[in-house]
Amino acid sequence: LWKFIKNKCLYSKYYSDFETFKTAISDCLVHTHDKYKVELDSLLNLKFQSFKDAKKVKFVA
Repeated sequence: LWKFIKNKCLYSKYYSDFETFKTAISDCLVHTHDKYKVELDSLLNLKFQSFKDAKKVKFVA
């Protein structure tokens, strides 16, 4: 989510002070469910890589 916010709301924009920077992030987060819904639905899905059959490796220091 942070990478998405950085690209959509902060990339190539200058904020003169920290308050406007925080406001830009907050405004972007407020609109995640309507303005950016389609884009976020494709990024935030439940398709995770599974490691069920992975071998356990013992690390010796």
